[in-house]
Amino acid sequence: MQIPQIQIRQQNARLGIDADPGQLVIKQPKATIEMQAIHPKLHIDAEQGKLYIDNRRVQDALGNGPHLEVMNRIYSKCKEIVLQGIAKKVEDGNRMAMIHTGEDAIVALALQSTQDLDFFEYMYVGDASFDNIDIRFEPGKFDIQVEEGRVDIHVQSNRPEVQYYPGKLDIYVSQYAQVEIIPPQMNIKI
Repeated sequence: MQIPQIQIRQQNARLGIDADPGQLVIKQPKATIEMQAIHPKLHIDAEQGKLYIDNRRVQDALGNGPHLEVMNRIYSKCKEIVLQGIAKKVEDGNRMAMIHTGEDAIVALALQSTQDLDFFEYMYVGDASFDNIDIRFEPGKFDIQVEEGRVDIHVQSNRPEVQYYPGKLDIYVSQYAQVEIIPPQMNIKI
């Protein structure tokens, strides 16, 4: 024998949500900047330096010195040269007087006088030296004046522009809840 059964079918409700998000639009205009630059100024005042070169001692060493200095040099050595000349004559005379030595003094003195033709002792030039040039330098005046510059900056910030566009939200029932009860089949025949 079969026991009759009741069938129950259930269907849950379903909700539908349709949402479009809102939009937020933010615009920020750039800040307004005003800039003014004052350039620095540089004033330079410079005089040229002076270079003095004195080469008189070089010219004197080459024999091209001033005439007065050469004459003074000759005059200052004149007495010494005369005394040397007298001493040479006395020496030569004494040599010729020494007959007992057997030397032919006249020939020897004549030969010696042709070989000794050097006049360096009678040169009245200045001393030759690597340091004969006098150099003197006077630097010129150098003046620097600076006027400082500056930069003036003015900034004006602009407010942001904010716009909001609201979205939508729809909530609806897409499927209703339902309970279905099916009774068992009954045999009505008796």
